[in-house]
Amino acid sequence: MNTKVRIAGVELKNPVMVASGTFGSGEEYSEFVDLNQLGAVVTKGVANVPWPGNPTPRVAETYGGMMNAIGLQNPGIDVFIKRDIPFLKQFDTRIIVNVCGRSTEDYVEVVERLGDEPVDLLEINISCPNVKEGGIAFGQNPAMAEAITKAVKRVAKQPVIMKLSPNVTDITEMAKAVEAGGADAVSLINTLTGMKIDIHRQTFALANKTGGLSGPAVKPVAVRMVYQTANAIKLPIIGMGGIASAEDALEFILAGATGVSVGTANFYNPYTTKEVVDGIEAYMKQHQIENISDLIGIVK
Repeated sequence: MNTKVRIAGVELKNPVMVASGTFGSGEEYSEFVDLNQLGAVVTKGVANVPWPGNPTPRVAETYGGMMNAIGLQNPGIDVFIKRDIPFLKQFDTRIIVNVCGRSTEDYVEVVERLGDEPVDLLEINISCPNVKEGGIAFGQNPAMAEAITKAVKRVAKQPVIMKLSPNVTDITEMAKAVEAGGADAVSLINTLTGMKIDIHRQTFALANKTGGLSGPAVKPVAVRMVYQTANAIKLPIIGMGGIASAEDALEFILAGATGVSVGTANFYNPYTTKEVVDGIEAYMKQHQIENISDLIGIVK
C-alpha cells in the first residue's frame, strides 16, 4: 500500500501535515507525536524581524471552532534558522516553512535567507495585511497576489506554495492569479474572518475586534473551495480547514487535494495527525486501494 504523494517535485511519505501556526515548529508536540510519521511539518509563520503579535485577548472559543487574532507573533528568521531548523532536521519528515511579511521586500528577504537552508518547501502566507496598500491582504487582490508570487519565485531556491485566503468573492480567481505568477502549489484555506462579542462585558471577545475562524465550522466551505480550485488550475493543492479525523481528510483528497493539513484539532487532541495517518491507511485497506494518488480528485 502506497501512501506517498508528490508536491512540486518533493515526495512526502504520506499526505498528512500540520497547518501553520497550530504546531509551533514541532518541538512542543514532539512528546505526543512522532514527527517521523508525518508527511511534513509546516512551521509557524516566519518574518524577517521578530513580530510581537496583537494585544490580548487574542483567542476565543466559538461554536464548532475557535477564533484567533495572534497577529503572526514570531521570533524572526535569525532565531528560526538557529533554533528551529536544527530541531526539525533530526526527523525524517519534510520541512515546509511558512513565510509572512508586511511588504513584498519582507517576503523576499526571508525567502532569500532560506535559500541555503535545508528546508524542502516554502509556504507563502498572503493573508498578511500589505502595509503599503492600506492594509488590504495580498491575497485579496488578484493582481497583488500574482505580483508577490512572481517576486518570491524570482529569488526562491525551494518550490513555492501560495497559501490562499478564503476571504474573497471567487477563490478560483486568486488560484489562477498565483498560478500565472509561477506558483508551484497552493494551500487553502486560511481562516475566515469572524467576530465574537462578549455580551456580559459588552465588548469584543478579541482585542483586535475581528479574528480568523478555524475548526470544524469552516470545513464545508474549505472542501468547496478546494474542489473549485482543483477544477480551475493544474497545480497540486494542500487542503485544510476543520480537519479532525481521517474522514475529514479524505473528503479533501476526494475533492482534489494532494496533501492535507491538520490545524485547530491539534489544540484539543495533540494525537490527531497520527490518527489521520492511521485512518487513511485503514480506509485504503478497506477499499482495496493500492495507491493514495488514485483517490485524488476522483469526485467530479
